[in-house]
Amino acid sequence: MYQTNREKGYKSLEAWKRANDFVIVVYKYTKLFPKYEEYGLTSQLRRAALSVATNIVEGQASTSKREFLNFLNISNRSLAESEYLLEVAKELSYLSKEQYEEIENYRYKTGILLNGLARAIRSKL
Repeated sequence: MYQTNREKGYKSLEAWKRANDFVIVVYKYTKLFPKYEEYGLTSQLRRAALSVATNIVEGQASTSKREFLNFLNISNRSLAESEYLLEVAKELSYLSKEQYEEIENYRYKTGILLNGLARAIRSKL
């Protein structure tokens, strides 16, 4: 299948597509968090979610597979950080059970694809 420039690079990676969806849903729900959390939990959760996607982008632009793998490891750690922050938001009732489950589903599926991409790259080292 022919790919346009827009489809090349990181945009063709399923892990990035899912990570981007995760970022969007995090932003969707964190804008509903209390105003006093703007520089606290809201900001921290958004940064962690963005880090997942941006590290995939940076890694894909790397000049070596080993460097790409390093960025994917950072992305995976940000995903773990997001997991904890989402749990805190749920415990503080900033997220309903349904909202939490929706975001967690995106986070979980991102993790599966991220780990699969890392395994594929590792196998080529």
